[in-house]
Amino acid sequence: MKAIVIGTGRMGKAIVKVLAEAYPGEIGLYSRDQEKAASLIRSLEVNAIAVTAAQQFEAPIIIHTLWYKDVLPWVVLHREALAGKILVDITNPFNDDFTDFVTDYNTSSAEEIQKLVPDTAVAGAFKNTYWVVFDQPEYNGIQSDIYVTANADTIRSQVMAFLQPIPFRIFDAGVLRNNRTIERMTLLEKELAQKAGNHPRVSFHLWGVDAR
Repeated sequence: MKAIVIGTGRMGKAIVKVLAEAYPGEIGLYSRDQEKAASLIRSLEVNAIAVTAAQQFEAPIIIHTLWYKDVLPWVVLHREALAGKILVDITNPFNDDFTDFVTDYNTSSAEEIQKLVPDTAVAGAFKNTYWVVFDQPEYNGIQSDIYVTANADTIRSQVMAFLQPIPFRIFDAGVLRNNRTIERMTLLEKELAQKAGNHPRVSFHLWGVDAR
C-alpha cells in the first residue's frame, strides 16, 4: 500500500476518499473496529483496504487523523512501528471550545510530535482544510490549497508527489515550524467563516502563485 489512514472520523473519511480515488486498491484505512473501516469504505464506494491492527503501519506513509490530545500518547505507544516511516500530521491543537490552542506560540502540533518520534519523518498537511471541502475542493472557480511541511526537503517532495493526483493545489510550505502559522491561520479562517455564515466550508487559496 502507498499509504494508510488512521481513523474513521470526518477527516479520515474525507482523506481516504480522495486518496482511494487517486490510488485505487493502494490505500489502507485503519480503525480499532475493522468492520467499521470496511463499512465506511463500502459507503464511500471506493477501492481501499480495511487493514488489521497488525497491518496498520505496513505502508511508507501513515496519515493519522487523531485529535491532538490523542495523537501524542499514540505516537509514543507506536514509536518503534513508526520508525523509518513518514507520519503525516493533520492536527490543529485546538482547546475544548475551539477558541484557542493548547500549545504555545513557539511550537506546533507537528513539532511536538516530531520530538516524541525522532526516528520518524513527520510532515504536516491538510491542517488548513475542513472535511466538507474535500467533496468540492473548487468553489466558485477557486481551488483549495494544501500546504505540506517537513524538516527535510526530500520528505516534503515525497509527500507532495504522493498528494499531487488529488483535486487540490499542493504547496511546499517549508519546515515544520511553519505549522505554527498554518495552525493559527486555520483558527482565524474558522472565525472569519463563522462570521460570514459559511463555516465549515472554508479553505485557503494563495492568490497570484502557481502550485509547484
